[in-house]
Amino acid sequence: MSTNYGSKRVVVGAHYGIRDWLVQRVTAVLIVLFTLALIAQICLTKGQIDYAAWQSIFNAQWMRLFSFVTIVAVLWHAWVGVRDVWMDYVPAAGLRLTLDVVTIVWLIGCAGWAFQTLWRI
Repeated sequence: MSTNYGSKRVVVGAHYGIRDWLVQRVTAVLIVLFTLALIAQICLTKGQIDYAAWQSIFNAQWMRLFSFVTIVAVLWHAWVGVRDVWMDYVPAAGLRLTLDVVTIVWLIGCAGWAFQTLWRI
Protein backbone atom coordinates (compact mmCIF):
# COMPACT_ATOMS: atom_id res chain seq x y z
CA MET A 1 0.00 0.00 0.00
CA SER A 2 1.45 3.35 -0.99
CA THR A 3 0.87 6.51 0.96
CA ASN A 4 0.19 9.89 -0.57
CA TYR A 5 1.99 12.01 2.04
CA GLY A 6 5.10 14.13 1.96
CA SER A 7 6.88 15.88 -0.86
CA LYS A 8 5.51 13.58 -3.56
CA ARG A 9 1.94 14.65 -2.92
CA VAL A 10 0.60 16.91 -5.65
CA VAL A 11 -1.78 19.61 -4.46
CA VAL A 12 -3.57 21.58 -7.13
CA GLY A 13 -5.85 24.56 -6.78
CA ALA A 14 -4.86 25.35 -3.21
CA HIS A 15 -3.84 28.92 -4.08
CA TYR A 16 -7.20 29.88 -5.58
CA GLY A 17 -8.94 30.32 -2.25
CA ILE A 18 -6.44 32.77 -0.78
CA ARG A 19 -6.24 34.75 -4.02
CA ASP A 20 -10.03 35.13 -4.21
CA TRP A 21 -10.23 36.00 -0.52
CA LEU A 22 -7.56 38.67 -0.98
CA VAL A 23 -9.23 40.08 -4.11
CA GLN A 24 -12.54 40.39 -2.24
CA ARG A 25 -10.89 42.23 0.68
CA VAL A 26 -8.74 44.59 -1.41
CA THR A 27 -11.56 45.52 -3.77
CA ALA A 28 -13.92 46.05 -0.82
CA VAL A 29 -11.44 48.45 0.80
CA LEU A 30 -11.09 50.32 -2.49
CA ILE A 31 -14.88 50.61 -2.84
CA VAL A 32 -15.14 51.97 0.72
CA LEU A 33 -12.37 54.53 0.07
CA PHE A 34 -14.13 55.69 -3.09
CA THR A 35 -17.43 55.99 -1.23
CA LEU A 36 -15.79 58.10 1.48
CA ALA A 37 -14.10 60.31 -1.12
CA LEU A 38 -17.40 60.81 -2.94
CA ILE A 39 -19.21 61.66 0.30
CA ALA A 40 -16.47 64.17 1.14
CA GLN A 41 -16.80 65.76 -2.30
CA ILE A 42 -20.58 66.00 -1.90
CA CYS A 43 -20.20 67.57 1.56
CA LEU A 44 -17.78 70.14 0.15
CA THR A 45 -20.25 71.08 -2.58
CA LYS A 46 -22.09 74.22 -1.66
CA GLY A 47 -25.73 74.57 -2.58
CA GLN A 48 -27.99 72.13 -4.33
CA ILE A 49 -26.64 68.93 -5.85
CA ASP A 50 -27.58 69.13 -9.51
CA TYR A 51 -25.95 68.05 -12.77
CA ALA A 52 -23.49 70.95 -12.68
CA ALA A 53 -22.38 69.94 -9.17
CA TRP A 54 -21.88 66.31 -10.23
CA GLN A 55 -19.99 67.51 -13.28
CA SER A 56 -17.68 69.63 -11.15
CA ILE A 57 -16.99 66.68 -8.83
CA PHE A 58 -15.98 64.41 -11.71
CA ASN A 59 -14.12 67.07 -13.73
CA ALA A 60 -11.03 66.55 -11.59
CA GLN A 61 -8.73 64.07 -13.30
CA TRP A 62 -7.92 62.27 -10.03
CA MET A 63 -11.64 61.66 -9.43
CA ARG A 64 -12.13 60.22 -12.91
CA LEU A 65 -9.13 57.95 -12.45
CA PHE A 66 -10.31 56.91 -8.99
CA SER A 67 -13.79 56.24 -10.42
CA PHE A 68 -12.31 54.16 -13.25
CA VAL A 69 -10.25 52.06 -10.84
CA THR A 70 -13.26 51.64 -8.56
CA ILE A 71 -15.48 50.52 -11.44
CA VAL A 72 -12.91 47.85 -12.31
CA ALA A 73 -12.76 46.87 -8.62
CA VAL A 74 -16.56 46.58 -8.37
CA LEU A 75 -16.68 44.40 -11.48
CA TRP A 76 -13.86 42.15 -10.23
CA HIS A 77 -15.47 41.97 -6.78
CA ALA A 78 -18.81 41.01 -8.33
CA TRP A 79 -17.21 38.41 -10.61
CA VAL A 80 -15.41 36.63 -7.77
CA GLY A 81 -18.51 36.67 -5.57
CA VAL A 82 -20.99 35.49 -8.18
CA ARG A 83 -18.58 32.88 -9.56
CA ASP A 84 -18.14 31.46 -6.07
CA VAL A 85 -21.91 31.29 -5.60
CA TRP A 86 -22.27 29.42 -8.91
CA MET A 87 -19.44 27.02 -7.94
CA ASP A 88 -20.93 26.35 -4.51
CA TYR A 89 -24.62 26.01 -5.36
CA VAL A 90 -24.90 24.87 -8.99
CA PRO A 91 -23.74 21.25 -9.25
CA ALA A 92 -24.42 20.75 -12.98
CA ALA A 93 -21.31 21.74 -14.96
CA GLY A 94 -23.25 22.77 -18.09
CA LEU A 95 -25.60 25.04 -16.18
CA ARG A 96 -22.70 26.48 -14.18
CA LEU A 97 -20.82 27.26 -17.40
CA THR A 98 -23.91 28.92 -18.86
CA LEU A 99 -24.36 31.02 -15.74
CA ASP A 100 -20.66 31.98 -15.81
CA VAL A 101 -20.95 33.14 -19.43
CA VAL A 102 -24.15 35.09 -18.72
CA THR A 103 -22.46 36.71 -15.71
CA ILE A 104 -19.41 37.70 -17.77
CA VAL A 105 -21.55 39.17 -20.55
CA TRP A 106 -23.61 41.08 -17.98
CA LEU A 107 -20.51 42.46 -16.25
CA ILE A 108 -18.95 43.52 -19.55
CA GLY A 109 -22.19 45.31 -20.41
CA CYS A 110 -22.17 47.02 -17.02
CA ALA A 111 -18.54 48.04 -17.55
CA GLY A 112 -19.31 49.59 -20.92
CA TRP A 113 -22.28 51.48 -19.51
CA ALA A 114 -20.31 52.71 -16.48
CA PHE A 115 -17.31 53.90 -18.53
CA GLN A 116 -19.57 55.61 -21.05
CA THR A 117 -21.42 57.37 -18.24
CA LEU A 118 -18.20 58.40 -16.50
CA TRP A 119 -16.67 59.91 -19.61
CA ARG A 120 -19.89 61.71 -20.58
CA ILE A 121 -19.98 63.79 -17.41
